[in-house]
Amino acid sequence: MNDSTTPPPLDADHPLASGRTAASPLVRAANGQRSERLPVWFMRQAGRSLPEYRAAREGIAMLDSCLRPELAAEITLQPVRRHDVDAAVFFSDIVVPLKLIGEDVDIVPGRGPVFANPVRTPAEARQFAARVRARAEDPTLFAPIDEAVRRTVAELGETPLIGFAGAPFTVAAYVVEGGPSKDHLRTRTLMLAEPDAWLELADAIAQLSGAFLEAQVRAGASVVQLFDSWAGSLSVERYRASVKPSSALALARVHALRTPTGDGVRTIHFGVGTAELLRDMHDAGADVQGVDDRIPLDEASRRLGGTVPLQGNIDPAVLGAGREVREAHVRDVVRRGFDAPAHILNLGHGVPPEADPQVLTDLVTFAHTLRGDVPPER
Repeated sequence: MNDSTTPPPLDADHPLASGRTAASPLVRAANGQRSERLPVWFMRQAGRSLPEYRAAREGIAMLDSCLRPELAAEITLQPVRRHDVDAAVFFSDIVVPLKLIGEDVDIVPGRGPVFANPVRTPAEARQFAARVRARAEDPTLFAPIDEAVRRTVAELGETPLIGFAGAPFTVAAYVVEGGPSKDHLRTRTLMLAEPDAWLELADAIAQLSGAFLEAQVRAGASVVQLFDSWAGSLSVERYRASVKPSSALALARVHALRTPTGDGVRTIHFGVGTAELLRDMHDAGADVQGVDDRIPLDEASRRLGGTVPLQGNIDPAVLGAGREVREAHVRDVVRRGFDAPAHILNLGHGVPPEADPQVLTDLVTFAHTLRGDVPPER
């Protein structure tokens, strides 16, 4: 997309434009408005914790599952049927866009994304960026994503779909490291030693991530989330100089989209271990700031000036801690969330693979006994 060109509006039958999801508790919360029903969904709600997911994916590789529209739609819908969550999150993976442009990447069980040809030199970074830019605006690139989202939205009715993409830093870190890393040392070294090559790489991935988000929105997603899983490994100064500009590019792609009546699409920005980065992450352009479980929501809201809707931040550990502990913790999270203009209840990270699905269902049921517009009693 050319920055000087206003993109065409969303279709008139888009769930936001038609009004199907515009008044949902989750979309209202993303707009800074509270509803009587407290909106709740879980990161990684569509995944390994569900027996129906394991059955659906039996014998099918992860990335192949993401690119089979009927299967991706079914997996996306499973937790909505089971848990009564207030949003579906599109079943995909942050490396799917790179797989679609032809990069040699696979999801290795027990390890994660692995790139056969990691980027290690400035020349390789520039070559990789050129390959990404050459394909990012291909109108046919996201055809399987478009079909999967449309299938999903047709089944969801008034329940909104959340689209998602990996933030440029997290995706680039996998590309440079070749796979998961504890310290992202090679990536941070490239940032420092070759800042121009790094920014060229990060901006190209931002273009691709932004196009991935736009494709999901145009097909029917009502909200999107940008995941920066590894941003917590960076200092504030390094984030500002080397990461924030490219994340802003990806988010701006969504903020340029409008319904025929001029309404925008709201964005969520989430990272792990990012308590010191919250202000800068929000300044990159997100409407809702996701908060992990390492900082209380009231403190997060204070750092953001008390003006930003928040998402989070139940500690995933309470899923196995017993009902009494779990409900007390959820009540505390919801109470602290009232320091923000609006609150979307979620975990402070993704659903663990070993989580008991019934516990998640019970958690949603309990959360829905707590009003989204009245703080719970102590």
